[in-house]
Amino acid sequence: MTTTDAAKPIDPPIDADALQELVASVDMGGRKPTGPTARLMMLVALSWSLFQLWYASPLPFIFNVGVITDGIARSIHLAFSLFLAATSYPAFVRSPRDRVPLIDWILGIAGAASSMYLVVFYQDLALRPGLPTTLDIAVSVVGVLVLIEMARRAVGPAIMVIAIIMLGYIFAGPHLPGMIAHKGASLSRASSQMWLTSEGIFGVALGVSTNVVFMFVLFGSMLEKAGAGGYFIRLAFSLLGGFRGGPAKAAVAASGMTGVISGSSIANVVTTGTFTIPLMKRVGYPAVKAGAVECAASVNGQIMPPVMGAAAFLIAEYVGISYADVVKHAFFPALLTYGSLFYIVDIEAMKMGLKGLPVTRHGTLGNSLLRGLMNVCGAIILAGLVYYGIGWTKTLFGIYATAMIAVAVLALYVWLIAYRAKFPDSPHDDPAHAFVEVPDFRVTVRTGLHYILPVVVLIWCLMVEELSPGLSAFWGAMVLILLTITQRPLTAHFRGQKEILRSEFIGGLKDMVDGLIAAARNMTTVGIATSTAGIVVGTVLLTGIGLVMTEVVELVSGGSLLIMLFLTAIICIILGMGMPTTASYVVVATLMAPVIVDLAAKNDLAVPLVAVHLFVFYFGLMADVTPPVGLAAYAASAISGADPVKTGVQGFRYEIRTALLPFIFIFNHRLLMIDIDGPLEFVVMVIGSAAAMFCFVAATQHWMIIRNKLYETALLLLVCFTLFRPGFWLDMVEAPFSFAPPTEVFAEADANEPGDPVFIRFETQTSIGDIVEKTVRLRLGEGANGTARMRAEGLNLNRLGDEVMVTSVRLRSQAAKFGIQPGDRVIALARPTDRPSPQWFMLPALLVLGGVFMLQLRRKRRLDAATQEALPAEG
Repeated sequence: MTTTDAAKPIDPPIDADALQELVASVDMGGRKPTGPTARLMMLVALSWSLFQLWYASPLPFIFNVGVITDGIARSIHLAFSLFLAATSYPAFVRSPRDRVPLIDWILGIAGAASSMYLVVFYQDLALRPGLPTTLDIAVSVVGVLVLIEMARRAVGPAIMVIAIIMLGYIFAGPHLPGMIAHKGASLSRASSQMWLTSEGIFGVALGVSTNVVFMFVLFGSMLEKAGAGGYFIRLAFSLLGGFRGGPAKAAVAASGMTGVISGSSIANVVTTGTFTIPLMKRVGYPAVKAGAVECAASVNGQIMPPVMGAAAFLIAEYVGISYADVVKHAFFPALLTYGSLFYIVDIEAMKMGLKGLPVTRHGTLGNSLLRGLMNVCGAIILAGLVYYGIGWTKTLFGIYATAMIAVAVLALYVWLIAYRAKFPDSPHDDPAHAFVEVPDFRVTVRTGLHYILPVVVLIWCLMVEELSPGLSAFWGAMVLILLTITQRPLTAHFRGQKEILRSEFIGGLKDMVDGLIAAARNMTTVGIATSTAGIVVGTVLLTGIGLVMTEVVELVSGGSLLIMLFLTAIICIILGMGMPTTASYVVVATLMAPVIVDLAAKNDLAVPLVAVHLFVFYFGLMADVTPPVGLAAYAASAISGADPVKTGVQGFRYEIRTALLPFIFIFNHRLLMIDIDGPLEFVVMVIGSAAAMFCFVAATQHWMIIRNKLYETALLLLVCFTLFRPGFWLDMVEAPFSFAPPTEVFAEADANEPGDPVFIRFETQTSIGDIVEKTVRLRLGEGANGTARMRAEGLNLNRLGDEVMVTSVRLRSQAAKFGIQPGDRVIALARPTDRPSPQWFMLPALLVLGGVFMLQLRRKRRLDAATQEALPAEG
């Protein structure tokens, strides 16, 4: 494929309206009524966003007006979700799209009323816990039935089937055989569990959706309405479009950036794929591979911090760590999976001899790259100056520093808009513009620098000010609302276009309102999904099915940890099929995370809780690309024109590298920035992990710099295993732990600092009466001494002579999540053995990798020389 060929005009494969209809039907419902009905739906959506802004803001507490408790906020949140789901999502394929049938009005009002019942009778319900009246039960039944129907419409049949099975399991318990039997529950008890308390539908998942997720979806929606999505795509093309397979590399980068503002894999596919897939096909990628690259990149956008498809906040809640810790643990694996996808698309380009798009730059390529590097370095230096400058101002000016910083951000925003206004709009600013050449980086970057400010405010509030995620997103959203309203009139003002100031201001207000409405419409699915997932949580708490899952998986795996992990991964993929990120995570975390924790502990593998939850999160997300239900693959194939199943299969082949990482989390915690001793070990971990992923991709794609020999693929897999898990070989030589008497647990906890781990070996009894031993990695909490630090994490120990017993375990504490129970006996303190670093095993692995690389390089040179000799001599 020549450069001239790549420059030909590109015809879009399908109509843009059809693509938006695809996104709307999945993420916002397919119904488009007109007239008063449309205005009512928009008013309800706008009211929901305004309610959430008020609830997230500090104003109610400042003025002591309109303070809303968490329980009431969750009920209002679900009421909005149920009403909009009933009016936005048709019941069947043949249901009308241009109007709302009477039955849907009835369902929407009934669902909203059932949820608002908890608000109206909040005090009465609080005075009679566990003693529901006939009316309470009737409202609960109606609410649950409407919720299940809305889940079928808005989320898909998968979560509806799971919810029905869970509800059926509650009542069928006494009639079931063997280990899956339980005593069952009455309708009154089930109603209280599911609807009238915070143990079911109105539990943790819906609470996170109400407190945090809505504001981040609003943030992303406003960022998209402001134009940041298109800017990120243009920026990615300006940086990467001219390289070998450039459109595919731009697709990866753009999907990673838009993943920050999009909570949907499908929306991510359509947003970036509209541009990238036709270009990939144009430069030579087959339709299936073009769609698969975009599909894989867009799904991986859900694992990219800081938002992670809103699952980051759920992980923080379930694991019991701060949001900042979740971001820290998830960031490097996300970079690793995106870097490896770059390598995959480069390999595909090498195989097919592809080129990039034509490059039109001011000056030489070297000068342009140098300018780009200077811009990046300047941004890093600026970030450092801002960080330390703000820290200095806070120390010097105290409470006045925040106001000073706000004024500085406002002044910088105005200056960036003024700078942008000096230059004419690029044709690439038009979303409908097709790329036929690489946009100039310098021209592209200056058009959207102001979009960085809201993201900076958000991350500053989260990481530096350490505000709650919801409040941080509120301030970020407020900055974005100001930006959305003012960027258009300010640009016109600085360009001297006074005649259009009024129309531009009105246009900015319309963009803001559209962003608020779109956020609520997008949140409908999330609100329904998280509340329906609460049925799974409520069933687990009521019946103890989590223990049954552990026993079943252990029985099927025969006690093998590796087989157990593979079984768990498959179950997570099945459970996650057809569900959005948040619902998928809640379901798999509730059912499968305790299984991994328990069975890993029984195999003496002390796994951090965050590693387990990232394991199930990654595999739940894999369902988006896994045939036959992979919705992202269907969206990509709609653009590429390829078969959706083939696209999904190819996308899954590309995603094998992402599926590898969760297994590494379990066996090598350093990948999650856990137990890293100093900067040198961090550098070694980064280099080793990057080289390991390079080897894995080269082995699975059967290509490094040329096609692999069979023995080279085998060597690459061995090197990958060694680099990712160097401790495996060292464990054969020397045990990782030495065991001390149980009474030394207290002294060990005294000697360690809060946040440090203590490894404790327990003797416990399973649900079927077997006595087993397990090793647990307990992270110490805050406290004056070791006993207080363990108590802070929910574990109370009592010494009786030479024995140490568990006297109590606090509900939902870290200790409880590890399955520790009152009456368990501490049988030993496990101390990491003082032995050489396992990283030494990386040296021979890297030497083998270098040998394989040299062999392929020599073979490629011989092949290139033979090709040159075969070419006919020129005139």
